[in-house]
Amino acid sequence: MTQPKSFAQKAIARAAGLDHVVEGQVVDAQPDVMMSHDNTAAIMQIWREFGQDRVVAPQKMAITLDHAVPAPTTRHALNHAEIREFVARQGIRHFYDIGRGICHEVWSEESIVLPGQMLLGSDSHTPHFGWLGAFGAGIGRSEMAVLWATGELWLRVPESIRVTLTGELPMGVTAKDFALRLIGDHGADGGLYASIEFAGDGIAVLPLEQRMVLPNMMAEFGAKNAYIAADKKTVDYLAVRRVRREWILAESGDVPLAAAATVLDLTQFDAQKFEPQIADVRAQIAARALTPDEGVPYLADYIYSAAELEPYVACPHTVDNVVPVSALAGTRVQQAFVGTCTNGRLSDLAAAAAAVAGRHVAAGTRLLIVPASKQVLTEAMRLGYIQTLLDAGAVLGVPGCGPCMGNHMGIPAPNEVTISSANRNFQGRMGTRDADTFLANAAVVAASAIAGEIVDPRAV
Repeated sequence: MTQPKSFAQKAIARAAGLDHVVEGQVVDAQPDVMMSHDNTAAIMQIWREFGQDRVVAPQKMAITLDHAVPAPTTRHALNHAEIREFVARQGIRHFYDIGRGICHEVWSEESIVLPGQMLLGSDSHTPHFGWLGAFGAGIGRSEMAVLWATGELWLRVPESIRVTLTGELPMGVTAKDFALRLIGDHGADGGLYASIEFAGDGIAVLPLEQRMVLPNMMAEFGAKNAYIAADKKTVDYLAVRRVRREWILAESGDVPLAAAATVLDLTQFDAQKFEPQIADVRAQIAARALTPDEGVPYLADYIYSAAELEPYVACPHTVDNVVPVSALAGTRVQQAFVGTCTNGRLSDLAAAAAAVAGRHVAAGTRLLIVPASKQVLTEAMRLGYIQTLLDAGAVLGVPGCGPCMGNHMGIPAPNEVTISSANRNFQGRMGTRDADTFLANAAVVAASAIAGEIVDPRAV
C-alpha cells in the first residue's frame, strides 16, 4: 500500500516529473517561476561567470525592483539600470519597475503563481506563496544563477509539520499574532527545513490577506516552505486576476507588464463581461491544486484554539522572543512602521487607520506607512485610509520594502525603539545595530504611535 503523501512530496514530485518522492530524497526540480528582485544585478554577475549569455527560460522569470526604491545611491541606480537593460535584452515579460510594490505582493496580485506550482525565489520570504496552495521556497543567488542557466535545481524533499487552528480569532487578534505565538512556542528553528501545512476550520475562515501572513512568517520558523489549501476564495481571487492580466497584455499590444500597468486604467476591466473566460480559468486552476493525503506521518502536529490567542509582540532581538502585548505596556517607542510583505496590505492599512482616526501621533514618535504595492496604495487612497493616516501625522513611503531591511528610508537612530509590522527584528535589521525593534500586528503598531508607547489597541 502506498504511504500517504504530504503536499511537499506531491508538489516536488510534479516539479521533478516523478510519480512520487520520499522525504529526504534529493531530486532535480524544474520550477514554474523563478523570482528575483534588486539582487538580480548580483545574480547576473554570477550567471555571466558561468559563461552564460541567454537565460534558458525567460517566460518563467519574474523580476521586481522593490528593496531600494527609488534608488537611494548611485550604486543602486546603476544596478537598476543594468536590470532594466537585462530584462529588455532577455525578453523577460514579468517585470515591474520601482513603485509597483514588493515582489511577493505583486506576484500574488498578478496571479503569476498558481496552486500546485513551484516558485523558487532569491528572497527568504518566498514561502509566502503557500497562501495560495503553491510550493514557494527561498534560494541563494548562486542557485538562482544556476536556474537561469539550466532551468532546474536540486531540492531535498522536506519533512512536514501540521499546524491546526480551530475556531475564529477574537476581535483585535490577527494571523500575525498566531504566527508569533507559534514561533514563540517552538523557537525560530522549530520548523527548520520543514514544510509547514496549515489546517483547520480556523484557517478556512481567515480572509485571504490574513492567510498570506502565515506562510510568509514561516521563513522566521526556519521552514523550507509553507502551505494553505487553495479553496474557492483563493481560486476566485487568482482567476479574475489571471484573466485581467491577459486582457491588459492584449489591450497594450503585448508590451511588458510594467509599461502596460502605467498606461491602462485597471478599473476599465469588467469582470462580468469576461465571466466565461474566468470560469474556464477557475476550472483549470482548481484542477491543478494539490492537497495532502489523509494519514500523512507528520514530524510534528500542533493544534491551537483561536479563542485562546491574543495580540503578541516579538521583543529584540529574535522573532521567538514573544510575549503578550500587555507585558510591554508603557515601553517608549520613537518609531512605528506599518508595511512589508507580511503586513503592508489593504487590511493592515485599514486597521492602522482605524487605530489613529481622529487622533495624532505622539510628540517624539513618528509613524511610517509603506504600502506593499501600488494597488494597495491606490485602493487605500480611494477608501480614505491614507488621508486618515496623514491627518494623524503619518509619513507615507513609496510602495516597496521600505525600512524593513534597513537599506534606506526609516533607519532608526542609535538607542531608539521601533515597533514594526515586519517579520524580522534581529540586531541591525533596520539599519542601526544599537536600536531595538519590536514586531506586532498593524493595529498595535499604529496605536502605539498615537500613545508614544506600546499599547494594546483593544484597551485604548
